[in-house]
Amino acid sequence: MADAGKARLAIIAGLIMIGIYAVQFVAARFSLREHLTATDLAVLRFGGAGVVFLPIVWRCGFASMRALGWRRALALAALAGLPYPLIINWGLTYAPAAHAAALCPASIVFFSFLLSRIVFNESAPQQRTIGVVAIIAGLLLFIAPGRGGTGGVLFGDMLFIGSGLMFSTYAILVRRWRADPVTATAAVVLLSCLPLPVLYFVAPSHIHAAAATEIISQIVIQGILAGAAAMFLYTYVVGQLGPQMASLFLPGVPIATVFVGMAILGETPLAIQFAAIAIMAVGMGLSAVGGRIAGKRPSAPAPSGS
Repeated sequence: MADAGKARLAIIAGLIMIGIYAVQFVAARFSLREHLTATDLAVLRFGGAGVVFLPIVWRCGFASMRALGWRRALALAALAGLPYPLIINWGLTYAPAAHAAALCPASIVFFSFLLSRIVFNESAPQQRTIGVVAIIAGLLLFIAPGRGGTGGVLFGDMLFIGSGLMFSTYAILVRRWRADPVTATAAVVLLSCLPLPVLYFVAPSHIHAAAATEIISQIVIQGILAGAAAMFLYTYVVGQLGPQMASLFLPGVPIATVFVGMAILGETPLAIQFAAIAIMAVGMGLSAVGGRIAGKRPSAPAPSGS
């Protein structure tokens, strides 16, 4: 009975995580269309996340950070730190939020599959292979309408796919180095905070044109919720249900973002893109289920996502 209660709490945590990521994409797209720049959002994201993580690291001590090593910490920060949201937010200046929500997680699943086979020589169950093929088909179908280049949508889509490659490489390195997920995330956040003052003064910024309520909202959404709370929720789900079951929530992100984006931004994907989202969601689900089957065999601990 207690296990059933924990499972229900984990499912609720996963659903909240989906909601956070959906709101994150839509909120970023909203502010990028109005006042803020990609740099502004990155500053607010890591500034807010830093406020959360610094007291945790200070209280627990820096021993775990030193054990990770500065070279490894810098490499992880380069992949999943400040450049990562800059690229996604840059893409959001060209393409709708639904594109980011569909292409980012789909790319992460695809590149994680590919890099795991290359780096760890992992064999994949047939179900997962079929899922990855479906993801590729969905990716190609989704970006097909943007081939004309109108509005630079295709360029934005390429940036989203590139960000998926970056985060997949980050996850592979975390696993290869057997880095503690919380330590790795804290290192990424705190190292990303260091260049923020310089970035604020040298990069384009329209933060002075935004209302205080918009700035505070983005600090909460991008930093505290997406940068800190979502990671905690994912870690909790992994602890209760396992990493493969936790990844089953990933297909819900593009679906939720499409509906939130339609309601708030008035951005309605084309019919062919709805079909592509459905194909990618099925592919991600098959990949997760296939990974769960493979995960029943002894393997190295999987890293959590952020």
